[in-house]
Amino acid sequence: MADSQNPFEMFIRHAQDMAKSMNPALESFTPKGFEALWPTMPKEWMEFAFGNTVNKDGLDAKTRLFLTLAGLTMQGAQAESQLRVTVRHLLEAGAKKQEIAEAIAQMSMFAGIPAMTKAAQLAKEVMDEQEDDET
Repeated sequence: MADSQNPFEMFIRHAQDMAKSMNPALESFTPKGFEALWPTMPKEWMEFAFGNTVNKDGLDAKTRLFLTLAGLTMQGAQAESQLRVTVRHLLEAGAKKQEIAEAIAQMSMFAGIPAMTKAAQLAKEVMDEQEDDET
């Protein structure tokens, strides 16, 4: 093999080149920038859309978001934007930072320490950003 590049790196480079050729503004696109476009839903809206408003005996929005956080952590915390958005919504839904940390730590038994560490790092970024916004 003459080309010893990682196939994944080649795929990413080709995708970036294609995006730049279609729209030069995409050259500076980042998933974190996309997150800023996704609004944080108010707690009441989350409860209506994802909680137990329709199904009174069902899960509330905060519990559903914790399940989402667990699932994203189990996948190795690879969906970084989705994990950060989930943490942001958990905070809005009334979850405490300690509860979020415990949920992520619980996943270490099933997803492994590297997945837990990455999820915790991403969650901490969101929590730190929220603290900066509050001051």
